[in-house]
Amino acid sequence: MPRFGVATTVEEARQRAEELGAGPWVVKAQIHAGGRGKGGGVKVVHTMEDLEQAAGSILGMQLVTHQTGPEGQRVRKVMVEEGCDIASELYLGLVVDRVQERPVLMASAEGGMDIEEVAASTPEKIHFLGFDPAVGVDPAEGTALGERIGLGGETAAAFGRLAASLAKAFVAEDCSLAEINPLVVTGAGDVMALDAKINFDDNALYRHAELAELRDTDEEDPRELRASEWDLSYISMDGDIGCMVNGAGLAMATMDIIKLHGGEPANFLDVGGGATAERVSEAFKIILDDPGVKAILVNIFGGIVRCDLIAEGVIQAARSTDLGVPLVVRLEGNKVEEGKKLLAESGLNITPADDLSDAARKAVAAAKEVTS
Repeated sequence: MPRFGVATTVEEARQRAEELGAGPWVVKAQIHAGGRGKGGGVKVVHTMEDLEQAAGSILGMQLVTHQTGPEGQRVRKVMVEEGCDIASELYLGLVVDRVQERPVLMASAEGGMDIEEVAASTPEKIHFLGFDPAVGVDPAEGTALGERIGLGGETAAAFGRLAASLAKAFVAEDCSLAEINPLVVTGAGDVMALDAKINFDDNALYRHAELAELRDTDEEDPRELRASEWDLSYISMDGDIGCMVNGAGLAMATMDIIKLHGGEPANFLDVGGGATAERVSEAFKIILDDPGVKAILVNIFGGIVRCDLIAEGVIQAARSTDLGVPLVVRLEGNKVEEGKKLLAESGLNITPADDLSDAARKAVAAAKEVTS
């Protein structure tokens, strides 16, 4: 890796550059999104004056990339990195292949580009190496992978050692993604990681307290952060129909049937099997915090969770917030009649649905009516 420092002000950026020595330097926006260079978040500078100007223009900017969405992400930190003599750029990544049921290394000579673009246009340029996580990757296997993307000699051997180390870290740290792009070959033939992205499996964080301490909540969707505090599985999306469902599979089916009937889901939200009225109420408020929501579809199958408790939560949330959008509720299963009775007697403007298809049709129609 190149030497680097992190700064939150222009003065700190200057200090980091002075610590690194003579330029050139690279100033990089530190946000949780790719495509920063295309959005103006990465600048190569050769003088201290240019460095201060670059840091000043990047810090505080609302950086928009293809991964942030049109609203962008505010830049609070920059990395100041020493320059590098780049001869060529490579790609090296590691993911879990669900078909092979094992981790797979991916390597390509097309570094510096979105790997999705390479996969779509020239898939033959991506080479793969699956491995048993209990065994890992031998450096010799990594060297052979490097040779397949055109490396040779000591450069291929260095690539092999790095690939083996990446695979070891991937397994040890319970990663779901580890991506180095670009991995560069220098003029001297060394390999060096210039940029990287690592995702960790949330379900394994209990084994990695040191990683949990690195969490930067400024980089997270406030609604998703709030949902995690209530043990709710929430992911914001771009549609206009808010969804509250119990069970991940049912939540996916609900989003599918909304799209089938011509609508777009605004979120994935699974309140879980042990939902309480309080958690349901908080889930409701999180959905309503999204200004793009024009209708809400509540779809609950009462197994462990009781429909009357869900109904209490919906009523509680609707009364404590300015609802302002149509609400469609479909309940089925444990205590369903009690739940329907509570909703009917609540005095609230709630549209009941007989089944999931009926609920989706009504939610889509209600959202379109609000839009028109």
